[in-house]
Amino acid sequence: MLRSVGDVEPRLRALADLSVPEVREYAGRHEYDGVLQDLSPAGVTAGLAALGGPPLDDDHDEAHLTAFEAGARVAYSELEQHRWNPALHLANLDLAGYDREYTLQAERDAARARHLAAWPDAVDMALESLDRVPRDVALGLLGGVRGLADGVTDEPALRAHARLVAHVERAATDGEPDASLGGVGLARLMGVPEAIEVDLGGLARDADAERDRLRELLADACARIAPGRPVAETLTALEHDHPDAEGVLAEARIQTTEVLDWCARSGLVPYTDGDCRVGRSPASRSSAMAMLSWAAPGEPEGPSWFYVTPPDPAWPVADQDGWLSVFSRATLPAVCLHEVAPGHFSHSRALRHVTSPVRRVLMSPSFVEGWAHYGEQMALEEGFRDGDPLLQAGVAIEALVRVTRLAAALGVHEGSMTVAEAASRFTEDAGLHGEAALSEARRATWDPTYGRYTWGKLEILRLRELARARPGFDLAGFHRDLLALGAPPLGLLDAALS
Repeated sequence: MLRSVGDVEPRLRALADLSVPEVREYAGRHEYDGVLQDLSPAGVTAGLAALGGPPLDDDHDEAHLTAFEAGARVAYSELEQHRWNPALHLANLDLAGYDREYTLQAERDAARARHLAAWPDAVDMALESLDRVPRDVALGLLGGVRGLADGVTDEPALRAHARLVAHVERAATDGEPDASLGGVGLARLMGVPEAIEVDLGGLARDADAERDRLRELLADACARIAPGRPVAETLTALEHDHPDAEGVLAEARIQTTEVLDWCARSGLVPYTDGDCRVGRSPASRSSAMAMLSWAAPGEPEGPSWFYVTPPDPAWPVADQDGWLSVFSRATLPAVCLHEVAPGHFSHSRALRHVTSPVRRVLMSPSFVEGWAHYGEQMALEEGFRDGDPLLQAGVAIEALVRVTRLAAALGVHEGSMTVAEAASRFTEDAGLHGEAALSEARRATWDPTYGRYTWGKLEILRLRELARARPGFDLAGFHRDLLALGAPPLGLLDAALS
């Protein structure tokens, strides 16, 4: 159970009850093993009513907790995400979290069985709630929803799953064509849980400026890789220089070792211990090309998993090639820097040393992804691979995907960009093609805040410049003080300078 520290426990418990999949897997609160969140309309209403309580003694933790409470009200009350976004229900049903070795196999098997037994009730709740799923949201998530049942043999669970699949399939055909939240809704969803008032126009200008900087970085790298050759030709050659679907996993393992070794030598992140393994993504998470499932702060020591998703062999060859371009020999090192070290895996090791329950349980996704994305740029700046222009190109290419996510989210939800136009933007600005570009564009509809990668990175860079202006600045010390905050809302980052 969550530890009670004064009046912390009841407020944390109420928030945890409204984010069961996240706190179970990423905070390691395994009292929720085998438990599914009540995402019915009545369940969400009851969960929101339980929020709030007496203030905490620690001012920073109080601000952190308050931001998350306010964010939950925006997500569930103002925007009613449980009614239009199957991603919440997909996460609720997902069994992949039991694959990681955080406890004995028999205990995980028993929790998985309890979880499966709850599928019929959870699907009933999902079907009651999901009454206005937009078409593009359904199309973007349909593969993941279908993949939920991979390896499942329990008949009642399979029948329940079939009902959910049918519901999402109908939405993929008959759902409303407009998936936009509107500018006000997007600004609230992004800013309230981060304790920041978001200026979408300012963010759009920041995104364009960052895109232009990255284009210059990429052009410089291409000029060094192939002097005299047009940038477009060099990029085409880089995109096609990738391992095959099976070779992706082997190369990811080699490069995971490389980034871990560099971080240990550089001393730029506070902790370099732990076990990070590489494997194929579970089917239910196949919409993500790569992700880290870490040993969480509330768990005993155990391995983390860097999951990689090869393309579906049933796709046309051109679409498979487009997907594999994300794992090119230029970009895969940047992916490993992001997912492993100094990115998510390194962050996870620091989280295990945080003692505040608020900071161990409540993690800002904008900080989590911003830190990992910052880690790619920081590693390039600090000499990983000794200025190799191939790495510089890969970091720029990956960052162009992330900054295009910010532009796509702003465009789709403010109504200035269709999903098809967003896919074209990913092709034009980030070099993605076919299914890879369309998958990224559709993600804007069901993951409206996926601009958080660039936004979080820019906020960390802003803070770093403030820190540099102070006497005695030390980059490793800056990282240590920042990660001691856990994964704070972006509006509270300045506490690392106090």
